[in-house]
Amino acid sequence: MSTPTAPHQSVHFCRPQRLLAIAALLPLLLSACSEPGHAQSAGGMPPPQVTVQVARPATVPLTLELPATLVGSREVEIRARVPGIIEQRNFTEGGSVRRGQSLFTLDLVPFETRVARHEAEVAAARARAAQAQQHLARLRSLRSENAISQKNLDDAVSDDAVAAADLKVAEARLREARLDLSYARVESPIDGIAGRALVSDGTLVSGPEVLLTRVYQLAPIHARFGLAESEAQRLRSDAAAGSLILPQDGHWRARVKLPDGSLHGDTGEVNFSDVRIDPQTGTGEMQAVVPNTDGALRPGQFVRVVLEGAQRRDAIVVPQRAVLDSGTGKYVYLLAPGQDGGTIAQQAQVEVGDWVRIEGAEGGENGWVIRKGLKAGDPVIVDGVARIFFPGMPVVDAAAQVAPTAAAPATSAQQ
Repeated sequence: MSTPTAPHQSVHFCRPQRLLAIAALLPLLLSACSEPGHAQSAGGMPPPQVTVQVARPATVPLTLELPATLVGSREVEIRARVPGIIEQRNFTEGGSVRRGQSLFTLDLVPFETRVARHEAEVAAARARAAQAQQHLARLRSLRSENAISQKNLDDAVSDDAVAAADLKVAEARLREARLDLSYARVESPIDGIAGRALVSDGTLVSGPEVLLTRVYQLAPIHARFGLAESEAQRLRSDAAAGSLILPQDGHWRARVKLPDGSLHGDTGEVNFSDVRIDPQTGTGEMQAVVPNTDGALRPGQFVRVVLEGAQRRDAIVVPQRAVLDSGTGKYVYLLAPGQDGGTIAQQAQVEVGDWVRIEGAEGGENGWVIRKGLKAGDPVIVDGVARIFFPGMPVVDAAAQVAPTAAAPATSAQQ
């Protein structure tokens, strides 16, 4: 026989009974929430506030940012022009060197010996030439008196010419020996930064075949980068259509963005654009010259080069944060009238172009040039898009709510 349930135990249900009770009450709750004014009384969330920016055409600067590699404006290979044994290294690896500074010194004794020998040969040749000249002068005097035959005079003339030629040969050999002696002091042809020494003291070098080190000229320095052919073609097409003004003769201003995101202080200029397209990368090589007055930029650095100097005409630009990506394309939200008299967030598909810099109070921000999908006068939602969960969602323009929001604290104080 079952025991009667106590009165204080009648409120407990098993799990299936509890679910059935909730399901029975749910329609009543939904109908109550749909009544006018119930959402506010029950603490329902009002439509999110958004910030709207009206799209207006304007002329804006266009910048391109591309990866680049820095190379010295001159990179000189240092080689010994003559064979010899390296006796001394005269520079600090990675340090500054001046034009004409000796970087390596070969063993000078063999070269100095050659110079001394050829100096002696020149002295002997000069003496023989002087003797031949004196002999010729005497024979000419005797010939004028018919004291010697013409053959004797002709032989003296020939001997004088041979002696003069021998002197020139000896002088040429001396100049060559002195030149080799100067080459034994391997000098830098430019001002710059020396690289790592590739040979050590005591090494026998055979001549120009052996690379000793490199010297890099850092001021100015070159930034080399590639521009995709598709991008270059688009720029040319926009320029032909009149919507883009390109720099005169392709002389873009160039700034170097370092790996930490900061910009180097010097502004350079693009001085080379290759007409050929690399078939492997689909890009055309370009080069910018940057002064690098402080020497902070070094060859081999991977940086980004920012090209400036072009302008977009009649461009519609929206802040980058206002453009969303659906996976199949990009879109923005427009403030549009709703059916109940309020405003909603209406989705608009757009085609974006370049990034541009929007000037502002805090240094500006990045913006998208909208190529298609917007027209002048469209109210674009730029802030609050994260609170829009689906197209057509009710929203409120924050600018229209400034006055009611300011009055709200006074009403609350009265209560």
